[in-house]
Amino acid sequence: MTDNGGRRHLWWRGLRESVQGADTELWPEGLREVVPAGFDGTYVKFGDLYPEQQLQLQLLLGASQRAFERRTRVAARVAVVRVLGNALSDPRLADAKPNEHLTACLDQEIRDLKGRLAQDSATAVSRGLNIGLAVGSAASLALLAVPLLWGVDLLGALGVTLNCTNRWSMLGAFVCGGVGAFGAVLSVLVRLRGSVDQLTRRLTDGREDVVVPGQMARSMRHEGVYRVFVGWILALAVYFLLSGGIVPVFESPATAAEICPATGSPGSAAKGTEFWGFWCAIGFVAGFNERWAFGILSRDSTRRSGKSA
Repeated sequence: MTDNGGRRHLWWRGLRESVQGADTELWPEGLREVVPAGFDGTYVKFGDLYPEQQLQLQLLLGASQRAFERRTRVAARVAVVRVLGNALSDPRLADAKPNEHLTACLDQEIRDLKGRLAQDSATAVSRGLNIGLAVGSAASLALLAVPLLWGVDLLGALGVTLNCTNRWSMLGAFVCGGVGAFGAVLSVLVRLRGSVDQLTRRLTDGREDVVVPGQMARSMRHEGVYRVFVGWILALAVYFLLSGGIVPVFESPATAAEICPATGSPGSAAKGTEFWGFWCAIGFVAGFNERWAFGILSRDSTRRSGKSA
């Protein structure tokens, strides 16, 4: 029982960390705290000869303790400690002036560490957005299933009676909105393919050390859910505008009145198929254009990236 409980705990912690990021370090380390024993004096000289590299290593050590994934935290910290240890044990540190080769080596190591942490931030943004879209899609399915399966019964319990035309009109609205939600999901995924780095720069204002990756992931989860419901709202708005004849841009190939049997008219099942196909297509196009709302990626930055490509 204890072993199973421990496994469940590890599984739950891993799932939570994959969504929210690793736990925040309550007592973060400073660079001086990871100096190997017996190298305190050498560390002071390192700071005198290579102040910029010392500052960069300090910043990278702090950033490593805020990384989104636990493995990245551990690997980045180990890398910083080893780079510092190698520099302090390097005989060229005894020179009176900075050595150009040691400077170049430190700069390269620092660039590699920055790249690794930047990738961690991109992972946080991408995973947060994908989870937000998944949550929004699940909520969209629930919103679609409830009226389709139990909507008529719920209204009947409230004393509201729907005829055939009312049912088709109501179901058409919900199907159009639901398909619009999935159109919005596809729109976001298509536009963000290969644009995660650009989005990360927008969230951090170009400075990776400004926003913690876990906060970026949480922000993008909210953004993903928001985008799904923007698709719902746009698709419903287009449905009501077109079905009500307010904006006579398209003429529906079938109306609810043509589908339902009436006096002197048996109704048409084929018209029902055309009805669903037409409003599903309209809903998808409306949801796919959720970019009409405030964009995840600004239009100016998208244009610049398109020109540079």
